[in-house]
Amino acid sequence: MKIFSEIHTERLILRIFTLEYLTNKYVDWLNDSEVVKYSEQRYKLHTLSTCREYYESFKNQSNLFLVILIKDNLEHVGNITVLIDKNNLVADIAILIGEKTFWGEGYGKEAFVGIMNYLLQNSVVRKVTAGTMSINKPMLAIMHSSGMVADGVRRGQFIVDGKEVDMVMTAAWS
Repeated sequence: MKIFSEIHTERLILRIFTLEYLTNKYVDWLNDSEVVKYSEQRYKLHTLSTCREYYESFKNQSNLFLVILIKDNLEHVGNITVLIDKNNLVADIAILIGEKTFWGEGYGKEAFVGIMNYLLQNSVVRKVTAGTMSINKPMLAIMHSSGMVADGVRRGQFIVDGKEVDMVMTAAWS
C-alpha cells in the first residue's frame, strides 16, 4: 500500500491529523448538536481527552485521520476518516465539516472527491464506500455527485427524533 502524502485540491489541503489540530474549536464541533446531527457522535460528550484517545487509536494502523484545511490560510474546517480493510482492499470514508460558515460552499464534496480519487487512483484500494442516514441530504448529494453508486440500504438502522431512519450505502470502484 502506498504511504499517504498530503492531498491538494483546488481550495483545500488534506493532511494527516496531528496534535496541533486537537483544539477546543475541534472539540466544540463534536459537541455542537447541529454539526453532529447525522452522526453517531451525537450521543457522546467530547473533551480534549476523549479526542486525544480517538487520535491515538489511529497510530500504527493503515486507517487515515485527516484534517481539511483551507489552502489560502490553512484554517482547519473539518476532518475525514478513512477506515481501510487491507484484506479486501476496501476503504470507507466519513467526513465532517465542523466550521458552519463553510457549509453549502462545496468544500465537503471537494474534500470527499479528493480523498476518494487518491485512494482509487493510487491503487490503495479497489473499492471506496460511504454511508449516511437517508435524511442527510447534503451527504447524499456529495456521495452521488462524486460518482458513487447505490450499494445497499440498511432499513431502520438509526433512531432519529423517535423515528426509524435508513442507512444508505454507496460505493465507487477503481
